Amino acid sequence: MDARCRTTTLTGLALAVGGLSVPVGGLRAAADPATPEVPGLAVLHEIPSDVTVQAFVTPEGRRLRFLVRAPLEAMRDIEFPQYGLGYLDLEAAGPFLRDAAQLWLADYVTFLEEDRRLGTPRIVATRVSLPSDRSFATYETALAHFDDPPLDPGLQLPWRQALLDVLLEYEIESDQSRFSIDPAFAHLGLRTVTVLRLRPPDRPERAFQYVGDPGLVRLDPRWHQAALRFVSLGFTHILDGIDHLLFLLCLVIPLRTLWGLLPVITSFTIAHSITLIASAFGIAPRALWFPPLIETLIALSIVYMALENIVGGKPRKRWLLAFGFGLVHGFGFSFALSESLQFAGGHLLTSLLSFNVGVELGQLFVVALAVPAVELLFRKVVAERMGTILASALLAHTGWHWMTERGSALMAYRFRWPVFDAMLGTQLMRWAALVLIIVGAGWAISGPFGRLAAKAKSGGRSTVAAGGSPATEPEAT
Repeated sequence: MDARCRTTTLTGLALAVGGLSVPVGGLRAAADPATPEVPGLAVLHEIPSDVTVQAFVTPEGRRLRFLVRAPLEAMRDIEFPQYGLGYLDLEAAGPFLRDAAQLWLADYVTFLEEDRRLGTPRIVATRVSLPSDRSFATYETALAHFDDPPLDPGLQLPWRQALLDVLLEYEIESDQSRFSIDPAFAHLGLRTVTVLRLRPPDRPERAFQYVGDPGLVRLDPRWHQAALRFVSLGFTHILDGIDHLLFLLCLVIPLRTLWGLLPVITSFTIAHSITLIASAFGIAPRALWFPPLIETLIALSIVYMALENIVGGKPRKRWLLAFGFGLVHGFGFSFALSESLQFAGGHLLTSLLSFNVGVELGQLFVVALAVPAVELLFRKVVAERMGTILASALLAHTGWHWMTERGSALMAYRFRWPVFDAMLGTQLMRWAALVLIIVGAGWAISGPFGRLAAKAKSGGRSTVAAGGSPATEPEAT
């Protein structure tokens, strides 16, 4: 048995003793020197913590090329042939590279041409690259890299540092079709970042970068496809954003009638729509401290509204508070949207408006569930005034903890005065325009919303009496 085989046998035995799973055949090979050594035995490796996948998608004539690069250590359960201190045996690795490409990459990606799923891809080429290789910087250099001479078989390359490059080809009808991809590469690591670049014929390159599995990605979506995606994204975002939901609950608890909720929810919607769209067009500050500042202010909005519920603030002005805090929440929505706008294609404004529609649908869904639930709670379980105090105190407690935690993170940033130059002057002009839009919107809705608030007050349940029942107040003059 040569040195490489002895190293593989000892490695397999050590992994078995350490508690990792090794097939029975591997143990037999370690116990019986006469048994031929079989490199490539399946061993359960650790899941890498951070994995980066680089890929190119290029339709050319009647074929679609998919070039992908991933770390070799992400191809688990395949024991690549090694020698010495874990060096990859480049001469014997060829068959295992194709197996890894099929089992860990090709089997986890799906392409659609228009709405037709493409067939099984053909593995055109595989090769090992050094971690310092930069051929995947462009499509041309990545494609040419497969024709480069293979690495020197005597190179001592630790297998965990090696990169696997794969060239896949799919048969297509036309390179002018619209393509979609479902790249499920999240299984490669605990955190998988994919950098995907589309090279359509006669059009500029488009780049995507995302974490985990993004689902079906329309590489060149039509407007209605982009709209549906972003409506769904907005709807799910409001349901996942617990801080936004708690703020809505603060609004709902004392106001559970149509006329009471209409001006409050509508003003909140108008406000966060303004800042959401403004942020998407680059008007929001880009400093590192801005996101934690907004997150802190969102927590503050929960605390303030909850305390107002406890002390019994003026409901006629609640729409104004909702408008002010809605401006803050809009910036918060924009942080979630910013990474997803890469999937909008050429339909930026359509995607923005669709995301906003999804958020509103999510808000209406939450309010439709919360209003009857709170109404039932106050009728069957606890008196209204006491229930308002207890629920609001719990919300204030939660918001206070978030505010202190986020505030501590905010204080870790160093604040510096900006450099006064032409760029800052342009940005100040944009902010001034945003302020004018906000003031104009607030002035435009103040009249009708003030009348709606007065109508809600005269309707009988806009404030809560100290004795636990709704206080009916006389008609506002």
